[in-house]
Parts: sequence; structure tokens; C-alpha cells
Amino acid sequence: MSLEQKIRAIAGTFVLSSLALGWWVSPYWFLFTAFVGANLLQSAFTRWCLMEDILKKVDRRRVA
Repeated sequence: MSLEQKIRAIAGTFVLSSLALGWWVSPYWFLFTAFVGANLLQSAFTRWCLMEDILKKVDRRRVA
């Protein structure tokens, strides 16, 4: 799986999970949905993604 596919899968999982938690647990979980959306939007303009940096560091540690 490519890095881009991993990022999209993680973002989709975060959004769907936080929507479910917001519906059944607490509306405050919708703030996490907004956070993920804001990060996706800023990464479209800045070409920098925090999750990309995290995944690269995790992959480097796994290889070493």
C-alpha cells in the first residue's frame, strides 16, 4: 500500500469513527471530525501533512 493510500485510509477511518462517536457518545467528537477535515484542507494548499511525517517515522523505525 502506498503512503498516499495509507493516509487516505487513516483519514477516512478517523472521520467515520469520530462521526459514530459523535452520534452515540458525545457531540464533542465532531470536533475531531472538524480537525481531520481542517488538516486535509490545509495539506491540499501547503503540501504538508502531519500524518505523512508520522508514517514516515514509523516506517523508518520498523526498518531499522
